[in-house]
Amino acid sequence: MKRLVSEHVENSKLYPPGRPIEEVKRKYGIEEVVKLNSNENCLGPSPMALKAVTESVREIYRYPDNSAFYLKRKLAEKNGVSPEQIILGNGSNELVQFIIMTFLVPGEEVVTGRPTFLLYGIMGRVLGGRVKEIPLKDFSFDLESMATQIAKDTKLIFISNPNNPTGTIVTDDSFRRFMGKVPGDVIVVMDEAYFEYVTSSDFPESLEYVNKKRNIIILRTFSKAYGLAGLRIGYAIAPARLTSYMERIREPFNANCLAQKAALAALDDTEHVERTRENNRIGLEYIYAQLKKLQLSFVPTQANFLLVNVGPKADTVYRMLLKEGIMVRSMSSFELNEHIRVTVGLPEENKKFIDALERVIEGINMGTLDNSLPKHNSESIFL
Repeated sequence: MKRLVSEHVENSKLYPPGRPIEEVKRKYGIEEVVKLNSNENCLGPSPMALKAVTESVREIYRYPDNSAFYLKRKLAEKNGVSPEQIILGNGSNELVQFIIMTFLVPGEEVVTGRPTFLLYGIMGRVLGGRVKEIPLKDFSFDLESMATQIAKDTKLIFISNPNNPTGTIVTDDSFRRFMGKVPGDVIVVMDEAYFEYVTSSDFPESLEYVNKKRNIIILRTFSKAYGLAGLRIGYAIAPARLTSYMERIREPFNANCLAQKAALAALDDTEHVERTRENNRIGLEYIYAQLKKLQLSFVPTQANFLLVNVGPKADTVYRMLLKEGIMVRSMSSFELNEHIRVTVGLPEENKKFIDALERVIEGINMGTLDNSLPKHNSESIFL
């Protein structure tokens, strides 16, 4: 009898949806919820992007521009490449899928770190690959170890930079040494979803390798700093020979018309991006200082979120913060069982998080917590 689905799909883990804010309010009987679990831009989208969407709503009866003529050209100009080196995705998640579908032959190997963005492993396995996950070193991608693990059947290497969920980066020197060891028939994917938040001068110039026509694909998104997560639009930059193959996998009209219009306008609103970066800087300074007062360790970040060690009762902390109306990310699915991940919010949101965290920690220390809440079941979104 034929199998209904392939063994790869049968044994794959699911990518669960997140719980809506309204459901959290209903379940816990609270009026206000602070959402700090999905690394969204707390300032929202650019006013210019909102205006572009509003003015384009009447056009939704028409199909989107399948070639993304204007957006590709603006992105190409911004990054110093040709439009043929750009491919759009329904968020950068879809581009991860495109890459694996395009280049991975079933049985070949995907190499990445652990813990990192879960989709690399999920899609690698679903599409018939073997996934090799190299443990992080000091919460960062261990490129030296990863280089030693490249085998004859290795096809793709995924590097999240800054890494989700740790917020750390690989440095320019370490990346140069790593690329010097990567064989020419292996494709390196640099997922730079949080690129706009990076402040370190030691961040790798990945575009340099695109210009050298190396087998490298850079992923960027409008979901984070540009505040367009709900419209789902991301893009990849790569040598044209790679994007030409990926275009054969891409479904027609995958980037909707409102997303394209919003992205075009968002690229012009540099002031909004600078406000976003400044809010992130101020927020991190405040959260760092308060966590030190609470004697909680954390991983310094180059993104708009940070990983906080709250101890062996991290699951209780996560659940009690929910009861307080604070949505953070449980790290159990990343095997970081003493940690939570929190997005940097508006100043008042950051304060509410710290105040709630202080009450929860005090309750744990005094043994006065209400432990009647059910344990979570990985309902937080994997973003």
